[in-house]
Parts: sequence; structure tokens; C-alpha cells
Amino acid sequence: MQVREVMSRDVLVTSPDDTIEKAATLMGKVNCGALPVGENDRLVGMVTDRDITLRAVAKGNPPDHCTVREVMSPDIKYVFEDEATEAAAESMSKLQARRLPVLNRQKRLVGIVSLGDLALKQKEPAANALQGISKPNGTTL
Repeated sequence: MQVREVMSRDVLVTSPDDTIEKAATLMGKVNCGALPVGENDRLVGMVTDRDITLRAVAKGNPPDHCTVREVMSPDIKYVFEDEATEAAAESMSKLQARRLPVLNRQKRLVGIVSLGDLALKQKEPAANALQGISKPNGTTL
């Protein structure tokens, strides 16, 4: 099965120049914890609720003045829409990521695939990915 068969297609994108307040509002609107960041029709990063919390709020940056560019992760990990779902699950496991942007071969954003998307269609790859994601990364609380 290919990623395009399980991914979510209706993806909201935020701009790097949007405030984190606007990004958080978009996340709340669609009940998600991450948004792709797009500029000039290209994916330039990802911003998560964790990025907003740790890189802005915890440092006292006001949500209505701090931009997405200041807190986003510019190092984008992604999968292609024509890759096998097993490959996507393996990538999630290695990257310890619960969701990945999905690009076409022209590197245009066409969707998002989440661990939940994989679990609904194929339980084994999702279970394997969850095991990898849940592995300790060497830090302790």
C-alpha cells in the first residue's frame, strides 16, 4: 500500500511570517499538533505545539509577536506519496516522529501521514513505528 492511500490530503499550511498565536489557532481549529510551514509554494519547515511551547512560551516570547520562523524546525523530514506505507512507518520509527509531510516527486506538499493514518489501514507497520518512536532517546526526566 502506498502513502497516498492513507495520508490526509486537506492540510492547512502556515507562513513563516505568521505569529505563533495564529499557528496555534490553526492547530486548534483542526485539532492537530503540527503544521507544515510554506513560503513561495515550497515547504520550508514544520512547527509543532511543542516548538511553540519550548522555543517561545517557555522563554517568555509573546505569542502575538513571535513568528513561526523563530520557532519552526527548518530541517524537514518527509516521505513521498508513492512510497510504501512500511517505508513511512520505518522513517517515523527512525526519526521518532508521529507524523510526516507527504510530498510528490516535484517536492510539493500533497498531504500529511500520521501514525494514526497507518494504524487505521495497516496495524503492523504502525505498531513497529510506535515501538521505535517510544524508545528512550537517552534523556531522562
